[in-house]
Amino acid sequence: MTRPRLATVWLGGCSGCHMSFLDMDEWLFDLAAAVDLVYSPIADVKEFPHDVDICLVEGAVANEDNAELAKIVRERSKLVISFGDCAVSGNVTAMRNPLGDPEAILQRVYVDAPDRDGQVPRAAGIVPALLPQVRPLHQVIDVEAYVPGCPPPADRIREAIESLLAGRRPPATGESIRFG
Repeated sequence: MTRPRLATVWLGGCSGCHMSFLDMDEWLFDLAAAVDLVYSPIADVKEFPHDVDICLVEGAVANEDNAELAKIVRERSKLVISFGDCAVSGNVTAMRNPLGDPEAILQRVYVDAPDRDGQVPRAAGIVPALLPQVRPLHQVIDVEAYVPGCPPPADRIREAIESLLAGRRPPATGESIRFG
C-alpha cells in the first residue's frame, strides 16, 4: 500500500505555523510512519514534487514567487489546506495593503532616501517582485480546507491532519475555527 504524500509550504509569513507543526512533538514519529514527507521547509527538497496528496500552505501570497509556487502547489496537489491565519486571511502579512501598491514605498526607501546604489533591488531569482496587494491563499488558488490560528496550536494541526488522512475534512466548528 502506498503511503500518502504530505507536503508543507511556507509563503509570506513568519514560519510560526511550521514551528507549531514541530510542536506536535512525539506524534511526529507516528506521522512519519503514516506518510511520506515529500516537501517542506524542514526538509531539503528544492522543487515541489508531483502527486502530492495533502499540502499544508503557510503564509499569504505577497510576491511573485509566492504566487508562482501557490499555482504549482495547486496543480500538483490533491488537497491544499490553508494553514494559519496569514494563509486564511492575509493576517499580519497583509498589513501593508492599506498603504497601497508597494512600488511607491520601494522608490522612497531605495531611491529617494540616501542609499548606496540609488535603485530598487530587482535581482532576478534573488529579490522577488512584491505584488500590489497581499492576498490570502484562497484568493489565488482553490483550497479544500482551512486551519486557522496565529499560529494554529499543535493539537489543532494534528486534528486536521488526522482528519485528512482518514478521508474527512478538518473540523470547522468550535475551537477548530478560532483565529489568533
